[in-house]
Amino acid sequence: MSLPSVYQNKFAEKLTILNDRGRGVLVRIYNIKKTCSDPKTRPNFLSDKAMEPCVKFINKKFPNLDVRSSTQHLGPVHKDKGDIVRALGPFYHSFVDVLEFRDHVYELLNTIDANQCFFDIHVNYDFTKGYLDLVVTYVSLVLLLARTEDRRALVGMYHCAHEMSHGASDPSFARLGQMLLEYEHPLKKLTEEFGPHTKAVTSALLSLHFLFARRNQGAEQWRSDQLLSLLSTAGAMLSPASSDTMACEYLSLEVMERWILMGFLVCPGALGMSPQCLELWRLALQGSLYLTLLRDEVLQVHKRVADLKECKEHAVAQSGPLHRGRRAYLRGAVRELEALLEDQPGLLGPKALFVFMALSFCRDEVSWLVRHAEHVTKTKTPEDFTDSHIAEMLFLMEQLRSLVRRQVGVLQRYHVQYLARFDALVLSEIIQNLSVCPEEESIILSSFVSSLSALSVKGGRDHVPGDTAWGPGDTAWGPGDTAWGPMSSHPAAQQQSWRCVGHPGAGSGGAVGTQELLGVPRGGCRHPKLPRPVPFRAVVAMAGYSQATQEVARPSEVLVGLGAYVTFIQSLAHLVGLDTGRIIRSVLLQQTQPRDAAGEQTLTTIYTNWYLEALLRQASMGAIVLAPALQAFTTVPREGEPSFSAAEFSDVSGEGRGEDSGAGPKAPGRPRVSPLVNENMDTLVQLRSSSCKPEQMAALLPRLTSADNVLKRMTIIGEILSFRAMAQQGLREVFSHHCPFLMGPIECLTDVVTPDTDIQVTLSIFELASAAGIPCEIDPALVNVLAGSKTDGSSSEEDYKVACLLLVFVAVSLPLLASDPASIYNTETDGYNNNIHCLAKAIIHVSAALFTVHNKNIETHLKEFLLLASVSLLQLGQETDKLRARNRDSVCLLMHLVSSGGSRGGASGGPGGGLRVVSLLCRAPAVPRLLQPPWCSAFAQLCPGPGGRIQL
Repeated sequence: MSLPSVYQNKFAEKLTILNDRGRGVLVRIYNIKKTCSDPKTRPNFLSDKAMEPCVKFINKKFPNLDVRSSTQHLGPVHKDKGDIVRALGPFYHSFVDVLEFRDHVYELLNTIDANQCFFDIHVNYDFTKGYLDLVVTYVSLVLLLARTEDRRALVGMYHCAHEMSHGASDPSFARLGQMLLEYEHPLKKLTEEFGPHTKAVTSALLSLHFLFARRNQGAEQWRSDQLLSLLSTAGAMLSPASSDTMACEYLSLEVMERWILMGFLVCPGALGMSPQCLELWRLALQGSLYLTLLRDEVLQVHKRVADLKECKEHAVAQSGPLHRGRRAYLRGAVRELEALLEDQPGLLGPKALFVFMALSFCRDEVSWLVRHAEHVTKTKTPEDFTDSHIAEMLFLMEQLRSLVRRQVGVLQRYHVQYLARFDALVLSEIIQNLSVCPEEESIILSSFVSSLSALSVKGGRDHVPGDTAWGPGDTAWGPGDTAWGPMSSHPAAQQQSWRCVGHPGAGSGGAVGTQELLGVPRGGCRHPKLPRPVPFRAVVAMAGYSQATQEVARPSEVLVGLGAYVTFIQSLAHLVGLDTGRIIRSVLLQQTQPRDAAGEQTLTTIYTNWYLEALLRQASMGAIVLAPALQAFTTVPREGEPSFSAAEFSDVSGEGRGEDSGAGPKAPGRPRVSPLVNENMDTLVQLRSSSCKPEQMAALLPRLTSADNVLKRMTIIGEILSFRAMAQQGLREVFSHHCPFLMGPIECLTDVVTPDTDIQVTLSIFELASAAGIPCEIDPALVNVLAGSKTDGSSSEEDYKVACLLLVFVAVSLPLLASDPASIYNTETDGYNNNIHCLAKAIIHVSAALFTVHNKNIETHLKEFLLLASVSLLQLGQETDKLRARNRDSVCLLMHLVSSGGSRGGASGGPGGGLRVVSLLCRAPAVPRLLQPPWCSAFAQLCPGPGGRIQL
């Protein structure tokens, strides 16, 4: 095979893409099989009794389905053809993808055969591995397809419904139906398909012979060879572990077994052509009883044939003890290897191969045990398929993996130097000794040498400040240099770090500038009570806040920078005489307060002001909308204004956690609504007493002033409370991650609160829970705010009256929202474009807090609110002005939000986890029958009571 043909055909790229594509299709067919085999997830059309005759007819006639002449058999399909096309479309197109994948595999395998490609796992590892992976993926897909029992019904029913809907069958159906027929007996068809490819498959499999035999050795041979032991050859401990087949050394044994058994399964003729093929096949059969197709789908590899029966008996009798002995040896060997490398991490460089071999061998044994323990049910030696020590092996594997992650710098430095100083020279010598080398290949090989020679430690790893594994005085920027410049340019710092470290050769380069960075004077290495404000300024500067432009960094970005800053300071603890832990605690704790010790602004103050002024103020003006579906605020795009993505600063998953990790609680502002209530006091008193007199209510409503203003201010309160709830959600996630044992008792304490609990005890518990981000039925912060905002000179009775009339004002003003063009429910955001969905949270939480302050029954007053609100909304049914009632359906949904506690999905946050509207309405005084459907039926659908009707 010539080199140009390789470039032209792009075999490597095609193998990579097809393997990835094949695994995706394999997973989809697996999901279809599992979906159809489970009665709970099986498509309704396959289980419906009315469809049973259609399914039987389709299975019998498949794929010769004449839809036009079979209408008497396919009547139910014609009736539901639209739903069938929508429901079975994904299934059908997954089968079409199988067909397309098969076509591409055919084409590639034929092209590879035509070019007489050479396969050898030791010579061209990636090419050979990709080829064998493709064979196994294709075989697994065909076997899994044949196991999908409903494949005919799915494809046939979709075809019939499609032709009934569009007047013509799908273009792929004819070939797809023929493929499904051919794979009724999958092994027979696969043998025919791979007949022309037997030579290529066999050559690839035979290259595994030596490797597979060596990997199949027992524990006795491993013990004799001192496998994975660094102490057995102590004199060569620093010599690099190398192999001519490096990638093969940690190739999965299970993968090789799958290659061999499935390869010879579809190319059985090769077994009679070569004794080596037969020996390799027998060896693979003796190692396992089951092969994994995908997840829990396995292939039982032994059939009732004389040779196979012998191999099966050997596998049953010998494979269990063989693998049990291997696991016992690996536990001891890996324990020794991990302990030695933990003590001397520098050995990871030359002995990296041992680590990957150990992990590979352990992975193979764990995989074998899991695979056979699940499927071997009848055996005389059940102890061979269980292992009480498997947890120890998993623990050792995790210890070894975490060690490699921690010491990745050692690995990178060693191998970068090895590539530049050894491999580059060897490759250059090999190139010079080549007798014949085409110019194109010579250019490629020379570029390899140039690239390898140019490698350096600087580009070979990510520098970890304070890491001294590199040698005395060396850092990632070169010997004696630091992140701020050469050591020679900092003589004072050099002298200072030498004093602080206290002994020579301890990596002084990492300490340069540390005192200046932490704000400590150069006079000596004392432990300061409080360092200079340099760390404080550095932390605050991460926010990048500009008061003029209102620009600020995203909280998640600040959190990442803060984490890096803290890690850097912690890494200096062993280099300088400073209590870095105390410094970090002092700095970060002060950042949770409005002002630090020097009276400067903190991150808490900066972000509190920014969110109030930049985000929530824009939300109150309609430029930003709360999107419950996205759990974030989103920006409403407007022409001629600079783009600002509110979602980037308010999503719960990222920024909410960033806010709560880097700053303390935020105190929202509060628009005042009580003056508006006082202005309309007399009218509201009359409206409150006229709940059962709709004519009188209709006459009183026009007298109200500033009703729109009340709704607007309550909406703003709801927006603030919604933002605070999102911030608390992020806070709860952070606390649960960092303090799970603290969160558990707090959550349990919250659960024991009942309506009979003393209110002061309840508020104390809720205050603790709220500080941890747990949503409470009564918001203690809101209670404190309302308790401290009483009108000067007013009595408690007057304040209580204002609180009651506020709910009346909001209830009777709700119909005004129907005339707002923006009061349209948006399914994408699960909210309204004017944020009126925030009203529900405001109503629930303000009511709970207000009547807690006045020590009144919350539920009683919410009954009154719901009664007045329902009467007011029902009056829209008689509204003759279409503009005033154009969005009445959307506004009606607000009642559902109130019933769910002010949040979607019934999330807790309202009294009792959210009052049910219908339960309160059914217990409320009778609403006059003056108002007739469709509003009664609309409410009945939204809030069904007993028997599915609302009691009016």
